Amino acid sequence: MKIIAIASAKGGVGKSTVCANLAYRFSKEHSVGILDADIYGPNQHIYFNVVNQKPEVIEVDGKKAFIPVPVSGLVLNSMGFILDSDKAAMWRGPMLSGAIKQLMTSTQWGNLEFLFIDMPPGTGDAYLTVAAEIKPDGAVLVSSSSPLAINDTIKSKAVFNRLNIPIYGYIDNLSYSICSKCREELYEELPLGEFDTLELPKLGSIPRCREIATFDLDASSPFFDNAYNNLQNALLNT
Repeated sequence: MKIIAIASAKGGVGKSTVCANLAYRFSKEHSVGILDADIYGPNQHIYFNVVNQKPEVIEVDGKKAFIPVPVSGLVLNSMGFILDSDKAAMWRGPMLSGAIKQLMTSTQWGNLEFLFIDMPPGTGDAYLTVAAEIKPDGAVLVSSSSPLAINDTIKSKAVFNRLNIPIYGYIDNLSYSICSKCREELYEELPLGEFDTLELPKLGSIPRCREIATFDLDASSPFFDNAYNNLQNALLNT
């Protein structure tokens, strides 16, 4: 099983959206799972519209284990299934790390080819726990063209480099807009950051559009074809 972390130190750049769509695109040709490791703000159960479902709990070797929720051709486990929707996880580092480890190790993932991890923002305990306990084969960084987002993505790169986790490349999210009427690609004249400072391969550019904003995975999947193909090539070369 190849484990791929979808990450950025900056919140709000679309990690969950990219993770859901990449995993869905991979699931068309592979067996795929998603681990939502964003303990403070889990979103994958919302994106896949399974808010009211719960993973089945079984006993394995005398310990409780989760059967991940099957949805849209893949399987999913998330703290969003465990926490009440109106409650927040007000946990310090050790509890956060323990929750991520338990979600990963207690889930019966089966014979997956790929497991995508929706990482939380930041560069602290969650990253260290994922590196030590889950040991991803590599990471995909997500950024927008905002100079602030790129600056934080550089920090993410530094953390993964220090943890000796390969980075396959980055995805430029919210890169342009698509007119809902004429379907024309629209590029705005805004102050942009320099992606060259990342010194990483670009895997793809993802637009702002109705299909992605409304969680329509079948309609949004083609926007991720290029990122899918480039990530497949990166996986073959590492």
